[in-house]
Amino acid sequence: MFKSIVILIVLSLCIGTGAWLFFIWTVKRGDFDDVEGPKYRMLDEDDLPEEQKHQLKGKTHEK
Repeated sequence: MFKSIVILIVLSLCIGTGAWLFFIWTVKRGDFDDVEGPKYRMLDEDDLPEEQKHQLKGKTHEK
């Protein structure tokens, strides 16, 4: 009984430390620098080449 409790405590500390290190790594990479930007970025017009614009227009009218 005591061995299993010790194993579970050590395992939970390892998983918690791993999650904390992963969070620190993502913050240093800059993943949380601009959390508001992506929802507005999808509304901007992209500068697509003419071929892709025609392909996209064709897909919407094929219904």
